[in-house]
Amino acid sequence: MKLLILSDIHGNLAAVQAVLDYLNDRQVDCLALLGDLIDYCPHSNEVLEIIANLKIPVICNIWGNHEDAIIYDHYERFTVSRAIESSKYTKSTLSSESFNYLNTQMEKKGWQKFLLDGKKYLAVHGTIEDIWRGQFDVKTDLSLYLDYDVVLMGHSHRPIFYEAFFKCEDEKTRNQKKIIFINPGSVGQPRNLNFHSQFAIFDTVLQTCELIKVPYDIKLEQEAFSDKLDPFYKKRLEMGV
Repeated sequence: MKLLILSDIHGNLAAVQAVLDYLNDRQVDCLALLGDLIDYCPHSNEVLEIIANLKIPVICNIWGNHEDAIIYDHYERFTVSRAIESSKYTKSTLSSESFNYLNTQMEKKGWQKFLLDGKKYLAVHGTIEDIWRGQFDVKTDLSLYLDYDVVLMGHSHRPIFYEAFFKCEDEKTRNQKKIIFINPGSVGQPRNLNFHSQFAIFDTVLQTCELIKVPYDIKLEQEAFSDKLDPFYKKRLEMGV
């Protein structure tokens, strides 16, 4: 089975359209959405409409911290004022259909468990402890994920495919427990010094992961940004920072 993994679209219509154009020639069987579909870029309503009408079966769909901030007014969790301004502006532009989608079609706690091809999966936006936290820094305790075979993560905007091994009591595996960690990177606002739209396709049988990058029309997306907002989020698209 081919699992498509999308995260951190951030209202970037040009980027998500480029991803879907690329997928016209690829087979995928199901979709995992890892949060932050909205905010920063100016097309949150359009992105949600596209996602809501995809024909690919959605196996998980979780909130990111931007959904949490906008629905619950948790703006104090942002570390810079321009992020607060962006989220408040995005909230003022959301349609009733968008609010309905965020409230009824996404898992609000920011993580979700599911089974796929006999393996236990966990999808998280930040960490299992906090939707607002990143992953894989020196403080990360990977043992928190020992109940799972595959962990899908968003939030950091940086792609990762990583196999971690732990000791366990299982003679069949020579007392080894493997967990696969995947971050697909960001569709709409990459931060790995690569400005292309980024996502992943995971083969659940072979346990291989394609970390894919596709070009998109950055200038077209930038033209739709409001002049009322700090241009920071508009300009950073050009550098992937």
